[in-house]
Amino acid sequence: MNVTPIAAFDDNYIWIIHNGRHNSSDPQDIIVVDPGDAEPVIRAIEANGWQLRAILLTHHHYDHTGGVEELLQLSDVPVYGPAHEKIKGVTHPLNEGERLDFDDIDIHLQVLDTPGHTRGHICYYGHDSLFCGDTLFAGGCGRIFEGTPSQMYASLEKIRALPKETQIYCAHEYTLQNLGFAHIAEPDNREIIERTERVTILRKEGKPSVPSTLEEELLTNPFLRSHQPELIQNAGTFSAQPLTQPAEVFAVVRAWKDSLD
Repeated sequence: MNVTPIAAFDDNYIWIIHNGRHNSSDPQDIIVVDPGDAEPVIRAIEANGWQLRAILLTHHHYDHTGGVEELLQLSDVPVYGPAHEKIKGVTHPLNEGERLDFDDIDIHLQVLDTPGHTRGHICYYGHDSLFCGDTLFAGGCGRIFEGTPSQMYASLEKIRALPKETQIYCAHEYTLQNLGFAHIAEPDNREIIERTERVTILRKEGKPSVPSTLEEELLTNPFLRSHQPELIQNAGTFSAQPLTQPAEVFAVVRAWKDSLD
């Protein structure tokens, strides 16, 4: 499975999934994840000779769904999305445990329920890749708009249990900002300092900082590190109360970052 990013708006990424096989006599089928804007997707389709096969949505926010209607005018394809959210155009509502099998192009994904950012947010996992919308970011996680901290913590724990080599395809270029907070939360974490240096170079060169790997996130993302002693101590200092449970640490760290944004 190959994945190609398409930049949209100020900092969104729309992900194009394809199998890397190309027969010059036939257009290559693609699957589009979270097309908030149709225009750059259509340009890429025309430039590459692609054929739209399906649309995958992680949640209902407009910067992830706004291009669906226009893309459906281009090709009448199935639209997959969360069963617990009302999204115009979704033809296949999905719940955890369901699979998407595009057998002829050898792409297979399974659905994870990851509420927190929104009530019905889902992620797609397969081929050592996770399309996680706004649940997990490089160095951070999504704001909790509709769910609860306990829901978001459980969703992130579900992701934390995936194989370490999992590629994290999140939907925004927030990495440097997230790592800035990560350094505040864990100032002695050398991995965060070194990652910040690497990402700074990438962004100066105009390159995306994503995907990352889950292994990298486990070392540098405070929202996956609620069991780490330094973070527990620093979060306790911020909240002025002792913290004993990882879920409590997560909730405080999320509130801490929110207070700085």
